[in-house]
Amino acid sequence: MKKVLLAALAVVLVGALGAAGFVGLLRPRVRAASTQKVEASPEKLARGRYLAENVAVCFHCHSQAERTVFGTPPKPGTLGGGGMCLGPEQGFPGTMCASNITPDAETGIGGWTDGEIIRAIREGVSRDGRALMPVMPYSLYRELSDADVEAVVAYVRTIPAIRNPIALPQLEFPLNLVVRFLPEPVEQPVAAPARSDTVAYGKYLVTVGGCVECHTPKNERHEPEPGKWLAGGQEFDLENGAVVRSANLTPHATGLGGLSRDVFIGLFKRHALPEARRQVEPRFNTVMAWLSYAGMAEEDVGAIYDYLQTVPPVDNSITSWAAPRVAAPAPP
Repeated sequence: MKKVLLAALAVVLVGALGAAGFVGLLRPRVRAASTQKVEASPEKLARGRYLAENVAVCFHCHSQAERTVFGTPPKPGTLGGGGMCLGPEQGFPGTMCASNITPDAETGIGGWTDGEIIRAIREGVSRDGRALMPVMPYSLYRELSDADVEAVVAYVRTIPAIRNPIALPQLEFPLNLVVRFLPEPVEQPVAAPARSDTVAYGKYLVTVGGCVECHTPKNERHEPEPGKWLAGGQEFDLENGAVVRSANLTPHATGLGGLSRDVFIGLFKRHALPEARRQVEPRFNTVMAWLSYAGMAEEDVGAIYDYLQTVPPVDNSITSWAAPRVAAPAPP
């Protein structure tokens, strides 16, 4: 997906621009994992499942995708066992695969402590102290509250173990150096906003749901384009050269302007209907995990709407799908 490719290429650009002085002066900021033990409860497991499956949609990346089903949901039997791989054929500077996050002791995270899993999610550091790829947006997941990240850990430990060895990333220079300096410790307690404050709580859900990663256009250095926060337009490559673009989520007429709260909620909940799971041609699919997000509670989708109504409106008309690019004919 272009989102993943842009994230990786952006890190390369940061390294190139930073040059030797950046590498020489900075050192990885990695703290020891906590020794905490997450105590599971029915309420915590339910919250963790909700967050992992319907808000942060962890399995949209960490599973194999059904690319001929609208929204590319995880294939049955692959939940958490490792997802897509990227390499030179996708323009990626190296090779990497989404990791196995099932409780398998040898190839997954069954041997990890709760503190190590929490550190990986919010700080981007593996069990062995290795920096994880920022393709997993741990810079956003660091905003997960202590209670919510514990709930995710409790739930992930309950999914079926899958034996699926995943090779470590092999990254080209300077990406292999730069990623080491991206993790940042979470050193203070983190609390979620009160749900009664729907704007603040909606912002929290937008953040930990990773909405900005797709719906804010980026420049060639993977920096948000000024004045286009959540204005959409990022391109994602589908099969056979087709392209899908993210929607404008700002309250402009070219985005959510004129769309009522109830209609916005309905856009999500209609994908919870049985007929929403339908076969499509991959070139007319979407990278939006609609079937997963459809499981969000109506009050949470409403809170997201309330927050989005507060962001600056941006005039940015989006054509969602584009036909496959056709190469120009060779000159006679």
